[in-house]
Formats: sequence, structure tokens, C-alpha cells
Amino acid sequence: MPSTIRLTTAQAIIAFLKNQYVERDGRQNQFFSGVLGIFGHGNVAGIGQALLENPDFPYVLVRNEQSAVHMAAGHAKASNRLKTFVCTSSIGPGATNMITGAAMATINRLPVLLLPGDIFARRNVAPVLQQLESPSTQDIGVNDCFKPVSRYWDRIYRPEQIITSLPEVMRVLTSPSECGAVTLALPQDVQAEAYDYPEELFLPRVWLIRRPEPDTVSFERAVKSISKSTKPLIIAGGGVLFSEASDALSTFATQTGIPVAETQAGKGSLPFDHPQCVGAVGATGTLAANRLAREADLIIGVGTRYSDFTSASMTAFQNPDVRFVNINTTEFDAYKVSAIPVVADARAALDALCPALNGHSVSGEYAAEVAELRRQWDAEVARLFNLNTEPKPAQSEVIGAMYEASGERDILLSAAGSHPGDLHKLWPTRSPNGYHLEYGYSTMGYEIPAALGAKLADPSREVYVFLGDGTYLMAPSEIVTAIQEHIKVIIVLVDNKGFASIGGLSRSLGMGGFGTSYRERSAESGKLDGGFLEVDFAANTRSLGAHTIKATSLAELKAALAEAKTTDRITVVVVETQPGVGVPGYESWWDVAVAEVSEIEEVRQARASYVEARKLERYHLAPFEEEE
Repeated sequence: MPSTIRLTTAQAIIAFLKNQYVERDGRQNQFFSGVLGIFGHGNVAGIGQALLENPDFPYVLVRNEQSAVHMAAGHAKASNRLKTFVCTSSIGPGATNMITGAAMATINRLPVLLLPGDIFARRNVAPVLQQLESPSTQDIGVNDCFKPVSRYWDRIYRPEQIITSLPEVMRVLTSPSECGAVTLALPQDVQAEAYDYPEELFLPRVWLIRRPEPDTVSFERAVKSISKSTKPLIIAGGGVLFSEASDALSTFATQTGIPVAETQAGKGSLPFDHPQCVGAVGATGTLAANRLAREADLIIGVGTRYSDFTSASMTAFQNPDVRFVNINTTEFDAYKVSAIPVVADARAALDALCPALNGHSVSGEYAAEVAELRRQWDAEVARLFNLNTEPKPAQSEVIGAMYEASGERDILLSAAGSHPGDLHKLWPTRSPNGYHLEYGYSTMGYEIPAALGAKLADPSREVYVFLGDGTYLMAPSEIVTAIQEHIKVIIVLVDNKGFASIGGLSRSLGMGGFGTSYRERSAESGKLDGGFLEVDFAANTRSLGAHTIKATSLAELKAALAEAKTTDRITVVVVETQPGVGVPGYESWWDVAVAEVSEIEEVRQARASYVEARKLERYHLAPFEEEE
């Protein structure tokens, strides 16, 4: 008979997970870097006991379960999906705290494994503390909420079910096209139950990260379309970085002269000073990329899903004859915008395109246009980095100071508010993964825990976190985790008295920034239009254990950033920015609906402008027609 080993369900899960490895291009590494979580009655005696017996599988105590998922996702993103963490929670609120993180991971195609505790499978003691009851069924609980935000979901009712479930977990987590959050709901009684497991389950297992090759027919059609185009434009998405295809993209763009624009997830696919790099595209795009996108007759999407920011709500591509070629491991994305779907790994496809298009390049006229637009944009970035506002720096000057302080391989990390838009346009990315933005879900609270995850992925890279006061107040607690784990990152915390991004959006919609500033409720008006709330962020971050520096001018900010590089622990630089000094939109637009009926004149004017702008939205339904 096959050899068995008697373990609890939780012990078996940990024994399995610590022996999972991935391989790509001949390199192997352990897939799980450890477990993040908080213990409660739903997991302390199960997963907690199993981790106590496995000190070689690190456990990190976090301060919020949502932050645990963000930390795991940041780690996975910085590792190009070759590593991640497991996240565990108790039942009830501990579990549901992870739902936002699960949605973020799935939307961004980042592998994270969630092990929330669950109610008793045997049911005789129900309802237990924190149990959600239903009058129509006993087979439902709060963990069912994870189903729509998970790529794979299972509830383990019997110990032996993990024998077939755990391989499925790994299949999804290591899939180039299907990865995202995976949830295994673990009833607390089942976690502690023992079973005679086959020893083979715990042998080291290596999962190959595949590089799918393009099919011949679609590839040949793509080659023909590229060779016929006169104004092609590549849009590089996150798939370029995940597949480590930056060198392949550089070779292809240099050979053909085709300019490369970047999505938020794809920024850094080429270094900012590459001759073919025209920077960000779409609603937060550069003038260079947006003008080229507007006139392009062929868009070559590489690893992008065409979010509304990338396509400027489907107004970015205005050439009536524009067509698309999409290179993507995910069939769902490859078929978007009626494209020729090249369902393949980004690097594999780009490597194949180079010899197939040998000798082909864009016209000299188009190359000169690209070079001139790049020159104009470089001048605009220099202008915005040196506005000389007084007495406080503009946000663009803060970005310039951070860039000046950062090194060749350092990482800039952000997620929500006004920062992603300005960073997408202005940050001069120098190396792959040097720009780390979570903008698929744009999750407030992602920044600090994700920075810890990114730093753990490669401790040799300095991580700069750029966030506003609104995001900070939502989730500052992982500063304590950074102190606990001796993780050093640099946080630049901008005090701009509220939600700057949505405040600006509100004003553009005729609503005057209603409800977006941090103000006291006025005794006279009864509204939130009193004096600004004064929060001492420096004192707050210092109380959590961070080394903290307060800067009141651009010169002080630069000095603070220089000091931050010399510290040995998490460091926070607090700076106020000059209000009302923003970065322009550069001939782009984002569809945010405006009230059709209003008593406010500014709203009526915004509605009229909105109706006009929507006329540029397109469906892109025309298929490619094969020549006889």
C-alpha cells in the first residue's frame, strides 16, 4: 500500500504549500514566501498550530487582513508573478476584510492564496460567533462573497478534499492567463481534523510557467497588418513586464521604429529615454502618446486589456481606418476591439515578430514626427519639475524631487488619488518594475503594505511610496508591521487637505469639490465647509515607529529625501503641496457621467461639455479583411 502520513488538514496544507516551486526559462524558485495574517478563533488552532510547527515557513503578523492581501499582491507584482504569500484570517470580519484585496488581485491578474476560516462543517454548534445565518440554506456563509472576486474558490468540508483541491489551487495561481485570487474556505473544525494523507502529496513539485507560442494563421495576419500600416503604435501593458519581455520589446521597436506607448501597468516596459518610448497613453497620457494614438492606423496591444483609462473611454483612437493586433496570453483580452487575436506570451510573440518583419521599418517622416513629439514632451516634463511655486512645492515638483533622489533600480509605488495620473505622465522610469502602480482597482490603502511586499521581493531596491493624506488615513497601520519585520521603505506623504483627485473631478463636473475636503462642519451652514482639519501627520507616523521628517519647501523636501536614504528603518517624509497647481490633461478625456438635470448652472455647463465629448466614443467593430 502507498505510504501515508497522519496530519491535520491545516498541517497538510502548510506541508504542501512549502514544497511548491515554479520554473520559467530554466530558473526555479519557491513559490510561497510565507504566510501573512491575523489569528482568531477560526484559524488559531488550525493554521496557527500548523505554522507553529513549521518555523521555516515564515509567518508575518499584519495589522489588517486587507493589508495582508495587498502585501502579497505587491510581492507578486514585484516578482513578475513568480512568488507570492499566503493570507490567512479568522472567520467573519477577518475573512471579509480580505474581499477588497481579493478583487484587487484578480482584476490585476496577481496570484494570491487566501485561507479564511469558516464556520463549523458539522453544524451542531451553530450559530457560532460571527456566523451569518440564512433562513433558506445552511450551506452559505460570508466566505461565499469571495466567489465573484476569486479565480478559484472551494470550501473544504472533509480533510481528504484538499488532495484534489490543492493541485487546482496551484494550476490557477501559476497560469499566465487565469491567475488571480484563489480562496479556500476552511471550516475551523475541519482544519483541526486528522487524515492519513499519501506522502506523495508533500513531495516537492515544480510548476512550469508556460510561454504559449502564437498560432500560425493569426501570427501571419498580424505580420501582414504591421507591414502594411503607415502609422503603427504599440501599447505596452502589464503583460510585457509579467513575461519579462522588455528586452524583446526594445529589440522589436528599435528594428521597426514603431513608437511604444505605455499603460499604467505597462509603464517601464521601455526605459523613458528609449528612442521609441513615447510614455503614457490615454486619460492620463502624454501629449506625444495621445497624438500618435489619435492618428494611428494600427494599434499593436501587447499584454493590455484596454481599460477605460488606456483607451480614454474609447475616444483615444480616432483614425477612421484604425485596426488592432492584440498579443495576450488571455483569449478574452486578445479578442477585444475586433483585433487580430495573437493568443501568446508577449516575449515569445515579440521574438517571433523580429525575424518575420526583418527589413521593415516605419517611414522617415513618421520617425521624425515621433522624435519631435518626444522632444516636446521631455521639455514639458522639465517645465513641470521646475515650476518654482512658493512657498510650497507643486505636486509635479515633489515627483521631480523623488526622481532626483531615486536610483537606477529603485521602485516608485502608488495606487490611488491624484498621484497615479501625474506619475503616469511624468515619472521617468529607468528599469523594468521600477514603476509599481496598482491601477486596475486603484485601491486606497494598497500603497504601504504593497511596498513591504515589493521590498521583500528584492531588498536591494529602494522602494519609494507616494501617497496622499486620504489614503494614509485609511490604512497607516502596516508601518508597525514594517518596524516589526525590519523592512525599510521611504514614504512621501502629501498633505493636501483631502481627496485631491476626486475633488478636482468634482469641480470639473460642476460640483465645486463637494464632500472631498477635510473640513470641519460649519455651525453657520451645517455643511462640511468650515476650517480645514489640521492633522499632525508627522506626529502620527512617528508614534507608529517610523523615522519622520517634515518638509515645508522644495529645498527641505530634497534634504529630507537625502536623509531618508541613510536611515535603517521605514521613513516618512511629510510635505504640503501648493493647492490648485495641477498637471494638464494633454488632449485626452475620461467618461464620468454628469447629471442630466440640475439646478446648478455649473453642472448644466459640465453636462453640455460631456454630451459633446461623448460623440468621440467609438465601438471599434470593423474586422480585418483578408486580401485576395
